[in-house]
Amino acid sequence: MAVSSRSISRRRGSIPWSMVVDLLILGLWGAMLVRFWVTGQMALLLHPDYQWLAHLTAILLLGLAALRGRQIWQQVSQFSRLPPVITADSHISLLPRQISTSLLLAVAVFGLIYTPRPFTSDTALQRGITDTLTMTRSQPQRFTLNTNPEERTIIDWVRTLNVYPEPDAYAGKKADVAGFVIYPPGWSENYLMISRFVLTCCAADAYPVGLPVRLAEGQPRPRQDTWLQVQGQMTTDTLDGKRQLVIDASQVEVIPEPRNPYEY
Repeated sequence: MAVSSRSISRRRGSIPWSMVVDLLILGLWGAMLVRFWVTGQMALLLHPDYQWLAHLTAILLLGLAALRGRQIWQQVSQFSRLPPVITADSHISLLPRQISTSLLLAVAVFGLIYTPRPFTSDTALQRGITDTLTMTRSQPQRFTLNTNPEERTIIDWVRTLNVYPEPDAYAGKKADVAGFVIYPPGWSENYLMISRFVLTCCAADAYPVGLPVRLAEGQPRPRQDTWLQVQGQMTTDTLDGKRQLVIDASQVEVIPEPRNPYEY
């Protein structure tokens, strides 16, 4: 007699391979998130305000993997002479189980071997760093200048310009910022852009902000993507056909890439 959309499972005591695959998927995904967590690489993927969600997910996935492992052990340890169990196999899915399982396993394995890297100058130029000098997605409703100019980061200066966009108002103020080097097309040899990426949620929506830097005569030109600590005074100059705030550099020092290269 045929049974519609049902099948008789193997006797208890045999290995339930479908459950083993579930265990592998849950365990690998949990291990991937834990790897990003303990190595600090989660900071390259998520804003700190949302990292707790990834941490909680890792714990839940590993907990589900442990539960599935316990179920497998209980089923395998049963005596094989117990009667077979009727289980329903039919269910609705967008993809066949083999394809969805393969995709989940492949992504988890890739995540375990992949090392996230910060964005570089190529990505910054593609996303339009020159447009972010006087406009940023971080739009404060109220903004006050409560820090010394030399203590402001690049994003602090960009926010300042966003609220008070007249560059001449900052002429002569000290600057001390850190970022990576970009050479926008068309700029002369003694100019560069010192830049940082800003995360609002995750790496997918990261956007670049930056400030032009004018090097002193005879100053060696740093390589693109080199991280620098730039000290100097603010001045104004005309770049790309518009008047902009520029750091007139008095000291340029190569620094290591920070562990967390993003601004927030």
